[in-house]
Amino acid sequence: MKRHDDLWEKFISPENFSLALANAVRGRKNKPEIALFLKNAAENLESVRQMVARGEFRTAPYRTIEVHDPKKRTIYILPFSPDRLVHHAIMNIAAPIWQAQFVRDSHACIKGRGQHSASRRAMEFCRKNEYVLNCDIRKFYPSISHDKMFEIVRKSIRDEKMLALFHDIIHSIPGGKNIPIGNLCSQWMGNLFLHELDMFAKHKLRAKCYIRYSDDFSLFSNDKAQLREWREEIRGFIAGLGLTFSKCEIFPVSNGLDFVGYRHFRNFVMLRKRTLKRIKKRMGKLNAQRAASERARGQVAAALGWLKHACSYNVRRKLQMERLKKMTGIR
Repeated sequence: MKRHDDLWEKFISPENFSLALANAVRGRKNKPEIALFLKNAAENLESVRQMVARGEFRTAPYRTIEVHDPKKRTIYILPFSPDRLVHHAIMNIAAPIWQAQFVRDSHACIKGRGQHSASRRAMEFCRKNEYVLNCDIRKFYPSISHDKMFEIVRKSIRDEKMLALFHDIIHSIPGGKNIPIGNLCSQWMGNLFLHELDMFAKHKLRAKCYIRYSDDFSLFSNDKAQLREWREEIRGFIAGLGLTFSKCEIFPVSNGLDFVGYRHFRNFVMLRKRTLKRIKKRMGKLNAQRAASERARGQVAAALGWLKHACSYNVRRKLQMERLKKMTGIR
């Protein structure tokens, strides 16, 4: 694997920080913290850039919130300036390096891939195979070792100044573990961390039908005994990364595979019960007054995005999606 050096000048350039600002404010310009920054954007951005260039940047204290969607998670929130700006500037440089390494069947945090591309690929594997090994990781982000994460980052980045920034961000939570959910860098680093699993599955196990979205992954085969062997080998491999399974099941594809919000069968796809329940709850709260808001438009558009990729004719009628489209002005 190539290790990249001489990244600092490109990272610290005014052009990179301007791009970071554009990415960081997209769709958020009305938020008070961001609106205040944008009143004097050029001067404020240059101040952040110079602070980083002098080596003075340190991760700010986190603000945390608890969410239950669907399970309880702690979301860590950093200030817009300088932290979120710096994270965008870092990932402008690191993301292309890491993305070039990722295997075809890793679908999170990659432009042109996502839940729907993962769903289509899962359907392809369901049609070819009789059985599936479906797994996910117990408390994935909170379980990531800081030292192991930094060791993996060092495999692809050699620039010492960039590594100093990564070291600060990775170790910004005490305790030796936990890559905070909510950071832009965390999404990418989580994917990079499990790239180790991707390479193990593809090259050591030689699994031809393997797919992963974040910490949820599946292997397919017509040989159930083969999947049992792979399960134990993967269990040992992820233990070496400090991880354990929260789910690890082998079953016939004909039972339906729950993956990325859908339930996949050999010849059709349905919405997962949990996904459908969440959509019903959100659509049920909409009325003529709320439908005028930008948030309502986003919720209806998101629901339509989910529904159009599944067998959902009856669901669309029951939820009166055509009426909601007209209410929100979606064409």
